[in-house]
Amino acid sequence: MVELTIVGRLADGLPLAQGPRYVNKDNENFIFYRQQAEFILKEISRGALTPSKMTILIDHHSFNYLVENGVCFITLCDSSYPRKLAFYYLQDLQKEFEKLDNTLIHKITSPYTFHKFDGVIRHIRKQYVDTRTQANLSKLNADRQKDIDIVTQHISEIWERKRNSGRETTVATHPAAPTIWGSPLLEVIALKWTPITIVVAAASVLLWASLILTEDFIISTL
Repeated sequence: MVELTIVGRLADGLPLAQGPRYVNKDNENFIFYRQQAEFILKEISRGALTPSKMTILIDHHSFNYLVENGVCFITLCDSSYPRKLAFYYLQDLQKEFEKLDNTLIHKITSPYTFHKFDGVIRHIRKQYVDTRTQANLSKLNADRQKDIDIVTQHISEIWERKRNSGRETTVATHPAAPTIWGSPLLEVIALKWTPITIVVAAASVLLWASLILTEDFIISTL
């Protein structure tokens, strides 16, 4: 069944509207899944998820999303719900959203305050609760030879990429400071002064040795 729906703006990843909550009626589960949906919306917004349609597996559920004209439609379904039907549901939401005034959407500044569309989500969702209705069976049987070809990933893969991206950004913004030992300047200095240093050191050793021998000679003659 369709358990959670979020509609968000891609420009800044702001969630605009949501449907009624149906995630086990458990507040902790609802908050968890909504946070995951918001994370997916942010990843799409920043370009980390590029497909316009995608299925993301999580626990015994799946998020399905559809991106169209700068707006993202995300729904959470249990694993037994037909994915093809989930995307028909998202397409119906998108068609209804297109009828609205875009200027209103751009004026929204707080999350989940586009309440006008909450009612639309509720109404369309009712049409997809029972997968055995004649309308839904017709949708499932339509174009059976052209079943939906959607990219599928697990939520853990997306989180892992996000963590790796954070580490790479940290390295890129804090590059290791170049040391003098690896600099070209040191190589020039070494090539120029090493022979001189060796000669001076050798002369110092010879001078020191001659002084010691002279001192020993003087002492022995006393």
